[in-house]
Amino acid sequence: MLNKIITFFDLSNGEEIKEKVLEQVKSNISFRGSNLWILACAIVIASVGLNVNSTAVIIGAMLISPLMGPIVGAGFSLGTFDFPLFKKSIKNLIIATVVSLIVSTLYFFLSPFKETQSELLARTSPNIYDVLIAFFGGLVGVIAITRVEKGNPIPGVAIATALMPPLCTAGYGLAIGNFSFFFGAIYLYTINCVFICIATFAIVKYLKYPSSQNFSNKVSENRVKQIIYGLILVMIIPSVFFANQLFQEKKFILKANNFIETEFTQKGLTLIYKHLNSKSNPKSIEVAFLSKKYNSDELNQLKSNLPEYGLNNTNLIIRQDTTDLKKSILNEINKDKSKQNQKDVLIANLEKKIKDNNYNNNEILSELKILFPKIKSISIANHHFFENTDSLKIVPIMIYKSVPNLSEDEKTKMQSWLNKRLNKNNLRIIAE
Repeated sequence: MLNKIITFFDLSNGEEIKEKVLEQVKSNISFRGSNLWILACAIVIASVGLNVNSTAVIIGAMLISPLMGPIVGAGFSLGTFDFPLFKKSIKNLIIATVVSLIVSTLYFFLSPFKETQSELLARTSPNIYDVLIAFFGGLVGVIAITRVEKGNPIPGVAIATALMPPLCTAGYGLAIGNFSFFFGAIYLYTINCVFICIATFAIVKYLKYPSSQNFSNKVSENRVKQIIYGLILVMIIPSVFFANQLFQEKKFILKANNFIETEFTQKGLTLIYKHLNSKSNPKSIEVAFLSKKYNSDELNQLKSNLPEYGLNNTNLIIRQDTTDLKKSILNEINKDKSKQNQKDVLIANLEKKIKDNNYNNNEILSELKILFPKIKSISIANHHFFENTDSLKIVPIMIYKSVPNLSEDEKTKMQSWLNKRLNKNNLRIIAE
């Protein structure tokens, strides 16, 4: 029964010929020509995705990235103690890393958008979970490589292990001069590289790949193992520290939200501002309400309740002033309405003024012809002139043409009619 169970997990089933796998691994190590161009393009795509906070674009860049090649090559070379292959793998990985940093730094330096997006921030604080993702992602990738039927895990491994985004984030840190971003992202990139390499080494040893023909030194084999154990410690210890920080932060946020929900929200208070700071010492909860005001006794009671929620060493800060915020908001709304009404009145007055200063010459001409058939054409417009250096005068003037000419009596009658028709007392009439 036990043998049957073990058979289910036996990796020798469906295994590719070892020599063929090694040839395939070696062919993917080199970064020259097309591989280098593909890498540079993938870096630009990933940088754009991080810049605009697009997860889909970042995933696309990870799928086309050829960075896994030299890392897997390093793992295989360590597993088979092929040190020339290891040197070649490390050399190509360094080339790929430097090119990626140059391209991403140049992109972010030229990009007009320098805002730190959430996708960028996610790559600046690695922790133990990133170690687990890199290791088990590497295991999946190497197992797939050693199969006759490769299946479809490789794209998933490329996405899960996420080698491109940390490199782009490191370039972003260099471009804006933020070295904490740079070192955090490089640390995450190093974790991914090292633990993919270690996972590869583990599978190669488990599948008993033969050692290199030029290798027969037990001392060197033990030294390689010691180096690997040392790298594991160097990578894991800081990541455990960061993971603990993340755990403490999440725990504080959960407790703080429980406190706010119980003490404020469930009592019907409208919360308009909330800020939780788990990194300060002491930690702090900062809130503000729409209308509720707390006196000193109520504040002291709330602060004394904090330990009941596991919030020791935490300050409660309630932002409030002597003004009635709700009343202030309503006053501002009323002021805005008043300003809008004033604008409406001003617009109406301007429209009236424009209407008063425009004359419908065709309409007036048709009416004039009924009274004065001799009139052939008219033109009425306002004339602006200065009576002296200080005062501006606006006078409506009508120029008309009649055949034959109007008599003085007709001119007087037309003047009177137009003054009444246009409601103007200073209208001047000029014959063409």
